[in-house]
Amino acid sequence: MDKLKQNMLLKNWTKTSTIKLVTFLSACLIIVMISLSINEKSLQDSEQNIKYYKAKVLEVMQDTTVVDHKTEGVRKGSETLRIVVTTGKYKGKEVTIENYLSALFNVYAKSGTKIIVRATMYKDGPNFSIYNYDRTPILYGVILLFIIFLCAIGGKKGFMSLLGLGLTLIAVVKVLLPLLIQGFPAITTSVILIAIIIIVCFILLDGINVKTTSAAIGTIAGVMISGLFAYFVGVLGHISGFQTEEAETLLLIAGNHGMKVKNLLVCGILISALGAVMDISISIASSIHEIHEMNKKLTVLELFHSGMNIGKDAMGTMTNTIILAFTGSSLNLLLMIYSYGIPYSQLINTDTIAIEIIKSIAGSIGIVLTVPIVAYVSSYIEKRFMK
Repeated sequence: MDKLKQNMLLKNWTKTSTIKLVTFLSACLIIVMISLSINEKSLQDSEQNIKYYKAKVLEVMQDTTVVDHKTEGVRKGSETLRIVVTTGKYKGKEVTIENYLSALFNVYAKSGTKIIVRATMYKDGPNFSIYNYDRTPILYGVILLFIIFLCAIGGKKGFMSLLGLGLTLIAVVKVLLPLLIQGFPAITTSVILIAIIIIVCFILLDGINVKTTSAAIGTIAGVMISGLFAYFVGVLGHISGFQTEEAETLLLIAGNHGMKVKNLLVCGILISALGAVMDISISIASSIHEIHEMNKKLTVLELFHSGMNIGKDAMGTMTNTIILAFTGSSLNLLLMIYSYGIPYSQLINTDTIAIEIIKSIAGSIGIVLTVPIVAYVSSYIEKRFMK
């Protein structure tokens, strides 16, 4: 009997692993095919006469910078640097450049500092200037640390969630952005891509079963609710993508490629709400599944009430998370507004503040309404298919 059970478990594990592998490869294939069908270079308005290279400071020939105590110790002034380009066609080339420091542009270099230089191309050759620090090693190190922690603590599921995250980021960069620039309907394109991402991520996480099915249905519903809410509130409040800080630049791009700017705000809210809604969906679906496994005599209504009780606990922290995330991202703006003493009637009607409020509330409403949706769908599916 034990051997039969072991064979069944092995068979199920093999089947689940096969499904995950097929799903991952299929998603990769679709992304590659779409990417190959899109001419990304024609969509990117790059400055052909400007290139960027890595470089290293060999010597600080002159340093006239001083510490400005009015700007919290930021150095201001200029440096004369001798640098060597370490990548690209000018690799090994040594040049002397002036580095001007201010409160806003402050790349203070020392001997051995790794930097990024901007090369502006002229007929008589390139003119080099400092662009920024070379943060590549630090950023790659942080990413690697995250991957190690996720896989070490999360194990197999951590690795699968990492694959799902990677596919999501690649899909956004290689599929969503090019399609939006080409003028595809912003909301429709985002909804379809998000639905596919949700299904793929849940399959990679735990295969195809009642938990992932319930969570996927709830997540799609919750994200759609967030998007619909943001859209209708935006229409009523006369808020759209045209009020964002990047609107002017996006309009120039839209004139060249046919991109639709109006609904980009809703697309951003859909993507922002995705992670939190996925989190609460799988938590409730997993909890109801475990409760049903422990007591299969419970009715759909009883399972639903259990799911709601669990969801209510998670709901408060999740809504706090998403609202505080948007608040934190706007901290500098809030400080600036507060320091100017802007009256409340003006503040609440400012485009930027209105957009942040809509983002926060839309995401939170998506989370709140996801709880009963997942609780009911999961309870019904558990009783219907897991008797």
